[in-house]
Amino acid sequence: MIKIDQIETVLIDVPTIRPHVLAMATMNCQTICLVRIRCSDGSEGLGEATTIGGMAYGPEAPETIKLAIDTYFAPLLIGQDAEMPARAMALLDRHVVGNTFAKCAVETALLDAQGRRCGLPVSELLGGRVRDRLPVLWTLASGDTATDIAEAERMIETRRHDTFKLKIGKRSVADDVAHVAAIKKALGSRGSVRVDVNMAWTPVQAREGLAMLADAGCDLCEQPIHRSNREGLARLSLNSPIPIMVDEALNGPATAFDHARAGAGDVFAVKIEQSGGLRAAASVAQIAASAGVALYGGTMLEGGIGTVASAHCFATFATLDFGTELFGPLLLTEEILAEPLDYSDFSLAIPAGPGLGIGLDEDKIACLRRDANRTAVSVAAG
Repeated sequence: MIKIDQIETVLIDVPTIRPHVLAMATMNCQTICLVRIRCSDGSEGLGEATTIGGMAYGPEAPETIKLAIDTYFAPLLIGQDAEMPARAMALLDRHVVGNTFAKCAVETALLDAQGRRCGLPVSELLGGRVRDRLPVLWTLASGDTATDIAEAERMIETRRHDTFKLKIGKRSVADDVAHVAAIKKALGSRGSVRVDVNMAWTPVQAREGLAMLADAGCDLCEQPIHRSNREGLARLSLNSPIPIMVDEALNGPATAFDHARAGAGDVFAVKIEQSGGLRAAASVAQIAASAGVALYGGTMLEGGIGTVASAHCFATFATLDFGTELFGPLLLTEEILAEPLDYSDFSLAIPAGPGLGIGLDEDKIACLRRDANRTAVSVAAG
């Protein structure tokens, strides 16, 4: 039996290329909890957990993720069979409630190690990919209309992105829609425009805003009201002139089932971290497909590891009508992968090598890590 020998967690802080303005926070830096799992046969797997704006988005933050893995996950997993990732995750689920982001990072590392041992990409461990590239949009989140238009024009010109999501919800509904309308008018048919309200509107504001967004040429509205108001989201979805996407309200298969049954949302934003891992995210996609709900590949603005893990998962979806948002590494000033990901022709290429198909720039990791002393939890294989 090949055993899990060691679990290491490291926090790295990577500045963003510009302030990333959301309804609940403004990000100038992304903190990544990097997870390495080393096994008794010498194999190693990588995982990653990130959040948006620390704990402004949800109950986990990189610091709490590291603490949970070091203190609770590692003692359970060390000595377990590394060749049975599903069994290891079932053990975690029995003993640890919630902590979906931390669980996703650990599952990613286990699958990466398993893929490397077997010589198979992670996508093949999940059932097999149906595509080798994924369409990727870009989020315009400077908050300034002229700046966002100029940024979108550069993306179209370089053929990097031609679909754009605008972060709104901090200003009045009228001011936000005016911002969206100006950008859509400037881009015309060359670019698709959609918005993410990040739960900032009330149901009354949402009814007004959705009608105005439709008139402005907006294609989609993401999570306009609070995640807890499923019935309100169902009412909005029934009458909205544009599709409504569920994001923050989705936290795994159970919530996906509840929203699909209630007719709350036309599109599901699938995120591997919110779902609790790659296999759980695939289950969310299956529930959506069964209910006739469209799919979108979401992000928690992960770095290279989490982005590639998401890509492997999303590549197995039979349909992906609204594309993906896997631009996280492009928002960062530093490249942590040994070989940068291929973003071209408005899409992302999914690595074809075993496991995740990536390696780390170890010198860059050493420079970016928050603590100069590496922290590892290990025991000798028994």
